Amino acid sequence: MLGTQYTHGSPCWIDLGSPDPAAAADFYGTALGWEYRPAGGPETGGYGFFHQDGATVAALGPLTEDGAQSAWTVYFRSTDAATTQMVTAAEGGRVRVRAMDVMDAGRMAALTDPGGAEFAVWEAGSVRGLDRTSSPGTLVWVELHTSDPEAALGFYGSLFDWRSATMEAPGMTYRVVSTARGDQETAAFGGVAELRGPGERSRWIPYFEVADVDATAEAVTGAGGTVLLPAADIPDVGRLAWFADPFGAEFAVLRPTPTG
Repeated sequence: MLGTQYTHGSPCWIDLGSPDPAAAADFYGTALGWEYRPAGGPETGGYGFFHQDGATVAALGPLTEDGAQSAWTVYFRSTDAATTQMVTAAEGGRVRVRAMDVMDAGRMAALTDPGGAEFAVWEAGSVRGLDRTSSPGTLVWVELHTSDPEAALGFYGSLFDWRSATMEAPGMTYRVVSTARGDQETAAFGGVAELRGPGERSRWIPYFEVADVDATAEAVTGAGGTVLLPAADIPDVGRLAWFADPFGAEFAVLRPTPTG
C-alpha cells in the first residue's frame, strides 16, 4: 500500500478539479470526514487542501482546462518533471500543461497517456507530497482502467521504471504495479485493469481507505453522490465500493483485509 517515503514513480499527491469547489468541499467533508482549508491569496487560483487532524490528505481547486470535467487527478513523483514530460510526448502521450513552477512548493506537469487517461507529475520542492496515506480517510491505492493494459504498462514503465505482477481476479486479469525500488510486494501502490463496459473511458481511480464501507456509502448518497459499484467483498483484498460525487468525479473506498 501507499507510504509517504516518496520515490520516483510513486503516487505522491491527489487533487480534485470541480465546477463548484465549495459544494465539493461540503460533500467530501460529509462523505470522508475531511476539513477544507483554502491555500491563501489570489495567486493560488482558488486552490485549497483537505485536512484530517491537521494533515494534508488531498487537495481541491476549480476546473482550469478548456472542456475539463470534474475528476480526481493522481500525481506521480518525478525527479525531473520536464524530462518526464518529454518522455511522455516521445512515447505517444500528450502534454496538457507543460512543466511549471508552483511557487516554491515544486514543479508539476499535466499529462495524458496514449490510452487517454489523464495524470500529473510532481517534482518536489518545499512540498514532498501528502502528509498521510494508507489509513482511514486517506489515499490507499490507485487504479488505471485502460483498453490495453500491456501497452499502458510499457508506457508508464518508460516514464517511471514500474514493475508489475499479474494476478487473477474474478472475471479479469489484474496487474499490480510497484515502484522500481524495494521489495515488490511492499512497494506496490496500485493496479491496472482492462476496461469492461461499453463506452467506458480510460482513467485513474483513487481509492480512499475507510473503516466502514457501508456507512460511507450511506454518507455519500445522503450528501448527493451516486453509488457506481455497491459494496462488495474481494478475497484477499478487502471490502470496497465505487462512487461518483455530485459533479461526476469518480472515486472508490476500501477497507483492506487485515494482514499478518
